[in-house]
Amino acid sequence: MPKRNNTILNISDALKDFVTENNLEKGLDKVNVREAWAKLMGNGINNYTTAIELKRDTLYIQLSSSALREELSYGNQKIIALLNEELGKEIIKKLVLR
Repeated sequence: MPKRNNTILNISDALKDFVTENNLEKGLDKVNVREAWAKLMGNGINNYTTAIELKRDTLYIQLSSSALREELSYGNQKIIALLNEELGKEIIKKLVLR
């Protein structure tokens, strides 16, 4: 049984190496950020989210509701912390709500 676990760890390490060697991390981060936003914000906010874009360390969120945009702006730093926690690393340093 332990041999099987070692094999799984080795595959995991191999995938991480592959991602790193082929510079795929930024692309995966963009996908993961979208998933984290959807998971943390729930359907209520996702229904008003029209675009999600990660550029370097800034996350741009386009919302179709100005009232929601205003409300979310008050919790800007908390949203960044929650997203980074969900992602398991500090990807986002700035959140821009449009």
